[in-house]
Amino acid sequence: MIRRVLAALILLAVAGSLLALAWPQLFGWHRVTPVAQAVSLRSAAVVVALIAALLSTVLALLIAAGRRFFAVIAVLLLAFSGLQVAVLSSRGFSGSGFETPSATSIRVLSWNTLGDAPGAERIAQLVIDSQADVVALPETTKATADDVAARARAAGLPLVAYTVAYDQVSKARSTSLLISSDLGSYVIGTGASNTSVLPSLVAMPTGGGPVLVAAHAVAPLPQYTSEWRSDLAWLAAQCEGADVILAGDFNATLDHFPGLQAEPGMDLGRCRDAGRLAGAGAVGTWPTAVPALLGAPIDHVLVTSAWRVSGYRVLTDHEGAGSDHRPVLAQLTRAG
Repeated sequence: MIRRVLAALILLAVAGSLLALAWPQLFGWHRVTPVAQAVSLRSAAVVVALIAALLSTVLALLIAAGRRFFAVIAVLLLAFSGLQVAVLSSRGFSGSGFETPSATSIRVLSWNTLGDAPGAERIAQLVIDSQADVVALPETTKATADDVAARARAAGLPLVAYTVAYDQVSKARSTSLLISSDLGSYVIGTGASNTSVLPSLVAMPTGGGPVLVAAHAVAPLPQYTSEWRSDLAWLAAQCEGADVILAGDFNATLDHFPGLQAEPGMDLGRCRDAGRLAGAGAVGTWPTAVPALLGAPIDHVLVTSAWRVSGYRVLTDHEGAGSDHRPVLAQLTRAG
């Protein structure tokens, strides 16, 4: 009798834990340690759960006394995997191609360079190949950003570099943003608030262009969980206007955004995720040490309804460049 009760309690605990990992928003745990960290890697969780389900099946076949217990564990793990795959499939694994750009189209590139690791030449070549109009570069210093912009201008892209740095000790505490002069002139926002540990950069148009934000939220390490939550709230607040584009390293997936939307149908503030809209919202951007389909999609381009997504891709051909993040490239076209 005691064994049966104990087995039932274990099964209930396993079922509850799997439900919390698959649907943490149900309990409000999606920004709570350690669930927040675990839910970032949904694809990897599927692989682990399937292996565990296989092992449980083998144990059910080998251990007669525990056959029912291990069989139920296997079923729970398979159900968990199925739910994870359903969520990931709804976000997309491939993405759409790029439409022929129109007069109102712009290209937005984002790449966390891990403290200038790829070097100015490699970054500039990607910018030039992408024909980017806006480039968000978390963990990129002013010297490198200026060099990249100069190389891009020499290749015919009229990019102007802006940088915000909290200090000169760690390159991670710099964020740069390159903006094409074709979009008009910009000034760097001077508000007192910002992301807490790593800087973000807000560029305000002096004419009629969009507000541009190069985002860098701190990673949700246990010692920074509170700062990470406040960073996401701050980024959501930047997306309250009618014409805003945010790009960068959010250190958060779509699972972490619920509760930070300004209205139904949005992902963060009044912005929608370009990757999700293009059918590539489940493609991992970090870390480059694992395949993209197993990684965490924590780098984003987010846009208000003033824009529609006319192309999006996670770039998987720069994994040996030195950064642990993959670049993302989005083409945006004025809605209507």
